[in-house]
Amino acid sequence: MAIPTFVDRVTLHVSAGRGGHGVASVHREKFKPLGGPDGGNGGPGGSVILRVESDVTTLVDYHHSPHRKAEHGDHGGGSHKNGSHGADLVLPVPDGTVVAHKNGEVIADLVGPGTELVIAEGGRGGLGNAALASAKRKAPGFALLGEPGDELEIVLELKVVADIGLVGFPSAGKSSLIASISRARPKIADYPFTTLVPNLGVVTGGEVTFTVADVPGLIEGASDGRGLGHDFLRHVERCAALVHVLDTATFEPGRNPLDDLDIIERELTQYGGLEDRPRLVALNKVDVPDGRDISDMVIDDLVARGLRVFPVSAASGEGTRELVFAMAEIVSAAREERAVEVAQRIVLRPPSADGGSDFSVTETEDGWRVRGSKPERWVRQTDFSNDEAVGFLADRLNRLGVETRLVELGAVEGDAVLIGDPDNAVVFDFKPGLDAGAENLARRGEDTRLKENRPARERRRAIEDAMDDRSETETRADVARRLDKPEVYGPSSYDIGTDDDPDWLEDDPGAR
Repeated sequence: MAIPTFVDRVTLHVSAGRGGHGVASVHREKFKPLGGPDGGNGGPGGSVILRVESDVTTLVDYHHSPHRKAEHGDHGGGSHKNGSHGADLVLPVPDGTVVAHKNGEVIADLVGPGTELVIAEGGRGGLGNAALASAKRKAPGFALLGEPGDELEIVLELKVVADIGLVGFPSAGKSSLIASISRARPKIADYPFTTLVPNLGVVTGGEVTFTVADVPGLIEGASDGRGLGHDFLRHVERCAALVHVLDTATFEPGRNPLDDLDIIERELTQYGGLEDRPRLVALNKVDVPDGRDISDMVIDDLVARGLRVFPVSAASGEGTRELVFAMAEIVSAAREERAVEVAQRIVLRPPSADGGSDFSVTETEDGWRVRGSKPERWVRQTDFSNDEAVGFLADRLNRLGVETRLVELGAVEGDAVLIGDPDNAVVFDFKPGLDAGAENLARRGEDTRLKENRPARERRRAIEDAMDDRSETETRADVARRLDKPEVYGPSSYDIGTDDDPDWLEDDPGAR
């Protein structure tokens, strides 16, 4: 199987780095076991960046390796140690690369060396408990998780950035002409479709230096997919001018330069977008006797159409100097009209799922769906195995107004609330009226608002209430045992001979 050396269209799968997790840690040292939270933040993940490099002319590297990943951010650590940032992955692309989604929607058109596109942004690092501490939450027992990085499939399509485009039938001599006027050395042979990829050559005309590209495989029906023109017509979209290379010495019956010109112009018209480009005509192969005769026959008709015509011979070099200076004249005028292109950095930021507001709530068959960059990001950062972290999420959603909005729309207790993308949403049971406020005290890593039944807490409260009625000789442990087994330990104080006296019988002397 042949290994391609020129690739102008690839599908690329890019994955940005995941952000590192924050850490819940408490500073400890001798005689100071609880010195406050000191958990560091996780580092952000690396981004995937497309950068235009002038020395890159093909997408062949991505044809062989279509999956590219940036580095993940490191997790935070104790003693306020933040995780390191994941390294960005920079992918060099040729000048003139168009980036699009798989559905054909164009994301960016990268033109100009140094232009960058952040195609996949790295995930944010999670905050450690030191960053989450506040006056009301002095020692958080949780930290936030790092966010996953962007992951998507894109299509890279190269449109060669050339000043002049050569168009014409196969074997019209386009490659030979480029070899004659530049140092490019394309493959040249005497059979159709010798050229399978666009060839670029650098040409100097006076003080103007410009690039010339040929488009291989143009035949009748090319705009509909015949031949190779359907794949390579896009390479002339950026050209300042087009040069029709017409074969004046073809051996194919029924062909002549005028008909060839009409056919190619018809294909360019059907392709679209090239009507405003200046045209030049090169009548090639005039070094052949029949070729010069045919050139003399058609040149007046071409001039009558308003075209500048140059009889040339790629083999002998005849007429090529005049053609080169005509190209340089058009290129120079086009550059003066065109504004100077400055390299830019483009950051791809997809539109918010909520349409621009903080969040949106819609009723669906599955329940109430909450969409928005903030609630979705908060859900991704929450460690649902930690009750305190879940309580912190509830606080944030409540402050944002999600609960109020749900109540306004008619949500009742027990309804399903889905936050996030429909394919990967997190489902909650709606419970309105849940007291917000991170100042609620509880053991580290817990949130009392999420506990429906706390027997240990109830037992401690019962012991505290019973301590007021204990006897002088009773300890707290005695009170606890009496509450656990009242039939064994009895009341803490009683009058002898009363019903509370466990050792006094009803028939005993003095019983009351």
